[in-house]
Amino acid sequence: IDLNPPRGTRDFAPPLMLLRNWLFSHFKEVSRLFGFEEVDFPVVESEALYIRKAGEEITQQLYNFEDKSGRRLCLRPEITPSIARLIIQKGKSLVFPLRWFTIGQCWRYERMTKGRRREHYQWNMDIFGVPGVEAEAELLAAIVTLFTSMGFTANDVRIRVSNRKVLQAVLDRYSVPQDKFNSVCVVVDKISKISKEEVDQQLMDLGLSSTAINGIRHAILLKNLDDIQELIGSSSEAFLEMKKLFALSKAYGYDEWLVVDLGIVRGLSYYTGIVFEAFDTQGKFRAICGGGRYDKLISNFGGPSIPACGFGFGDAVIVDLLNECNLSPVLGHEVDDVVFVLDEELRCHACNIVSRLRSAGRTVDMILENKKLKWVFNYASRIDAKRMILLGIREWEEGNVRVKDLVTREETDVKVAELVRMF
Repeated sequence: IDLNPPRGTRDFAPPLMLLRNWLFSHFKEVSRLFGFEEVDFPVVESEALYIRKAGEEITQQLYNFEDKSGRRLCLRPEITPSIARLIIQKGKSLVFPLRWFTIGQCWRYERMTKGRRREHYQWNMDIFGVPGVEAEAELLAAIVTLFTSMGFTANDVRIRVSNRKVLQAVLDRYSVPQDKFNSVCVVVDKISKISKEEVDQQLMDLGLSSTAINGIRHAILLKNLDDIQELIGSSSEAFLEMKKLFALSKAYGYDEWLVVDLGIVRGLSYYTGIVFEAFDTQGKFRAICGGGRYDKLISNFGGPSIPACGFGFGDAVIVDLLNECNLSPVLGHEVDDVVFVLDEELRCHACNIVSRLRSAGRTVDMILENKKLKWVFNYASRIDAKRMILLGIREWEEGNVRVKDLVTREETDVKVAELVRMF
């Protein structure tokens, strides 16, 4: 039997589970601060929910299978389509706008690189029913709040912001058919991952002229709002959205975290407007998180037209970045009391004391076996317990237990009746 987990997956032994819970607690606290409600979905979804055109890699990366009833299912590779499915299912019972978040496990059968596994946990925050960039500004504020709560600054992380409508305007200029847009976005999303020659060839395979390809390359090099204005005009929808988003970011106080990067288009075809990805400033890791506007996703699934935007924030890269920046938390197994009976005939009395301590909110580890006292002391030290409570016949007959403070190393006899009231 291979004792390793399947390739690309992880076990979570207690230390890693402590870190995961710490990270999830930050996700949940930021979501609470922003007034979002929590939702969840099955990890197994209908395969059809993720089969889309435009050459998306995600379609080829599905963990898909047929169940015993012949249904085509898959492990979810992302969470946004599940959210869209639930909104369509609930229909008119929902009151918009919605502010939802979830933390769920996702699966993709893909080539593993640093920070990329075949399974990961992902924090999603999504806003439905708000058509303006006020929604994107709120989501970006949540991401920055998460970063700052962990100790990061704008010197460590930047969020690259773009608008797919800029690329659409460029393609319109060169008379590229509308139905090519999503496929072009998929290729442009690969620019930092494959060679220039491969990108050009894939764009030519889509029918783009060399002039159009050069126009795309010129556009994605633009790095500020003035350049975008010059390219597509001050009255264009794409420019006005970008301008307002940056104005809102300044009002929120996180504008120093944002940079213009028109090379960010996101590889999923359902994005329609503002898109963004966060990266470490040293360029050592892949994207930490990413998201944007997807106004047509729900209608594409057969539901009503509902404006929407959101982001996904994985658990892998952020942990690597915490380590890189020396911001990883020092976490340990927290135990208040270790209870040990020196005489086995006191076991029932010890159980009663343990129950009372736990009812009072104390974290109690009761030694369940007949161990030597030296072993118990070593064990209590190893789990960093704060206090040891010893039950011995002599002390018990006097109505006491022996309490040793494992921080100060002081020992005292305490009346059983006073033991719980001490805390």
